[in-house]
Amino acid sequence: AALLVLLAASPAAAQARRTAILQGLDKVTARISTIEAPLDKRVAFGTLRITVRTCNKRPPEEFPETTAFLEILDEKRDETVSEVFSGWMFASSPALSALEHPVYDIWIKDCILR
Repeated sequence: AALLVLLAASPAAAQARRTAILQGLDKVTARISTIEAPLDKRVAFGTLRITVRTCNKRPPEEFPETTAFLEILDEKRDETVSEVFSGWMFASSPALSALEHPVYDIWIKDCILR
């Protein structure tokens, strides 16, 4: 048991951060990009600024599901910023709670430790 405590307290374990793996589609160019978004760190995709607040993945013995709570801002060229999405996304049902944007689509793929 003491060995397990030491392993859990190791520097590598302390530095592992939950990261959401998102997919982004630019509808103008038809390019799909993979976006790694660590929790509570803002990442950019085009004019979007994405912050993942929480990311969860069910254990393998349960029905597969990955969920994430995202806040997405759109930063225009004239520097106006507007919130375009705030809510839960579900990997198994991307259309259930989707980003409504004329240029971009974002959806959750996975939740990992980095």
